[in-house]
Amino acid sequence: MRMPAKRKAAAEHPDIFACAQESTLLDSSAPTEARDLAEELVAFCQFGETTRVESLPAAGQEPVPVFINEFWTAGQRQAHSLHELSYRACFKPQLPCFFIDRLTLPGEVVYDPFMGRGTTLIEAALMGRVPWGCDINPLSPIIVRPRLAPPDEKEIQDAIDALPLDLDAESCEDLLVFYHPKVLRAVSSLRQHFARPHLSAADRWLRMVATNRLSGHSPGFFSVYSLPPNQAASIQSQQRINEKRNQTPPERDVRAILGKKSRQLLKDLTAAERGALHHVAPKARLLTASCDATASLPDDSIALVVTSPPFLTEVQYDQDNWLRGWFNHIDSGVVRQWQIRKPALWQEKMTGVFRELRRVLRSGGHVAFEVGEVRGGSVRLEDLVVPAAMDAGLEPVLIMINAQKFTKTSNCWGISNSEVGTNTNRIVLLRKQK
Repeated sequence: MRMPAKRKAAAEHPDIFACAQESTLLDSSAPTEARDLAEELVAFCQFGETTRVESLPAAGQEPVPVFINEFWTAGQRQAHSLHELSYRACFKPQLPCFFIDRLTLPGEVVYDPFMGRGTTLIEAALMGRVPWGCDINPLSPIIVRPRLAPPDEKEIQDAIDALPLDLDAESCEDLLVFYHPKVLRAVSSLRQHFARPHLSAADRWLRMVATNRLSGHSPGFFSVYSLPPNQAASIQSQQRINEKRNQTPPERDVRAILGKKSRQLLKDLTAAERGALHHVAPKARLLTASCDATASLPDDSIALVVTSPPFLTEVQYDQDNWLRGWFNHIDSGVVRQWQIRKPALWQEKMTGVFRELRRVLRSGGHVAFEVGEVRGGSVRLEDLVVPAAMDAGLEPVLIMINAQKFTKTSNCWGISNSEVGTNTNRIVLLRKQK
């Protein structure tokens, strides 16, 4: 995917997007109006398909137009390398890029109330916008903040060389199903080392990288072959994997793994982009809170929200992140993440979220709210989002369904599947009326 013109301009001129008023130096046009965006979606044919237009009834107003096409590429490696951290149920960076590029100017605030791995925030910062985020899980800022102001490679390598990997640290013998004894000692030493207060920027970076390398399905992780890194296997599940594959945890070079992953994350980062990130990083705000109660965020301060909420109980975030939680001294079981089974209760929760988003949005600001089909397509969450948003005082503008055909592969259990599948993003675009 090409770098958007506004990201390129912001990266080349990090000194001139300090405020939205100055952003006219980067792009003389105002952000796209919703009507203009609808016209663009109708005419969109960048990937060879024409847009299909439907509508969704909305009580008390005109039906909401629905635009169906492939609006960004299905390519898996088309985004900036800084995004390449695995996290469960995250969307591709092309999604926030699409809306940030059209609905904001450099220097304006872009917010994600369900921050996760920080896809929206990293993309916003690379495009010269000020990134704000919120997540109930304290793990989220640990893996987001270091990438907003990355240390240089020499700082990182010096910190890797200085890491203590043989401390007399508290360990967990059950984790030997994942790790060679020497690797478990190193991981436990890192866990103790990174628990110190006032870590350097390089150590915060390495804590983030180590958190991402705890377990996975290649020699690039500290563990024996396991589930993909966005889903930590339980102790019992890993025992079964080991038995099925007749495997024992091998010794790994922890320092080499940290160095290699650091270089992979930084490989696309230009000097201009690094300067741009360091310029917006001091203005970043990362909250650990419930996103329906963010009193510390000022009224009328945000230009655009791009986010994706929990899809009912489709993803078990606490189970998927238990190993990362252990490493960072976070009890995933006490993090009060929403696991809602009933659609009506989910809709009620989203109404509360939308009320808070309306408060912090500026007049004319937008929310791009990505949802999806769940329960085999029997529940379309956009049908719940539109009335919830209207109850909160937001105006539904349009719905985009980004439908991509791609070849599925699944090697986790030694199975190859090359059938064509479909991946859809369903985005409800909302606006705070002027």
